Amino acid sequence: MTPPTAALAYPAIVDGLNCAALTRAQFERTLSGGIRAFNLTATRPNTDIAACMGSIAELLRIVAENADRARIVTSVVEMEKAAEDGVLGIIIGTQDSTFLDHDPELLRVMQRLGMRIMQPVYNEENRFGYGALADPNGGLKDAGRAWVTLMNELGMLIDLSHCGYATARDVLAASQAPVIFSHSNARTLCDSPRNIPDALIRAAAETGGTVGVTLWPPLLGIEARPTLEDFCDQVDHMISRAGIEHVALGSDLSEATKTREAWLKLYGPEPIWPEVTGILGPWYTYEQKATEGFESMAEAGRLIDALKRRGHGEDAIEKIMSGNLLRVYREVWGA
Repeated sequence: MTPPTAALAYPAIVDGLNCAALTRAQFERTLSGGIRAFNLTATRPNTDIAACMGSIAELLRIVAENADRARIVTSVVEMEKAAEDGVLGIIIGTQDSTFLDHDPELLRVMQRLGMRIMQPVYNEENRFGYGALADPNGGLKDAGRAWVTLMNELGMLIDLSHCGYATARDVLAASQAPVIFSHSNARTLCDSPRNIPDALIRAAAETGGTVGVTLWPPLLGIEARPTLEDFCDQVDHMISRAGIEHVALGSDLSEATKTREAWLKLYGPEPIWPEVTGILGPWYTYEQKATEGFESMAEAGRLIDALKRRGHGEDAIEKIMSGNLLRVYREVWGA
């Protein structure tokens, strides 16, 4: 791997999964926290191609209006240049491929539009496979195998965070390129169906990919509100299972995106995913919807501080917070 330029060197951060608000104020908060690039969930899950294109069009408009704060990046070289210019690099990604159901060949169009990271399925079942909350024994479908082949051909990075275990295993076996879990914690430490077993952690590493430790509270703590200590516990566990070269960050922080009313509709008394948030203790409220110590992208530096307190050195922290993802991005994208 060619080392990152000084603009992306320690302590700069690459967030492997982000879905915060697309506003100038949010771009500025993110930059102030040391984030230099992130994989943006640019389209909603379980949607169609028209809605997908509308979301991307809106993203392009917002970025154009804030060109001094953010830009779309499609390679590590472009990420480095954005960081050098003091501009946030935004990678167009998506957590689902359902919008391709009627024609998977549209992947070619998405790649030309700048999309670089995709998941095949989000929680439920679609044409390609089974999500984390669907049939746990449901594997990759024939269309899903064709999707993997085309993703590899186009140099697009496969992300498995919302896949069911059998589907994930099938993708990991089929892919000829590194595969990531952008934001999945170890189920050994937090027993959520959205987290993954140690075998999948190791399998992702064996492809050359990474597992991104996430700070979304339901994947860090069940009985009590999680803290940065829980984040560090997950990092240490991932390192012990996959090695320091294969651990990354995927914050999944949806900062400034939901009002109290909107949040309650998703996660209140009748949550959209009862298997995930319905199992949490009474601590999970709107006021405590973020992990303690990390409630804004402006606070991302606290993650580095926590890892230092845990005893990790600069080389390890650089790999976790940016270097490992940059290596994978460069290998898969080609630049």
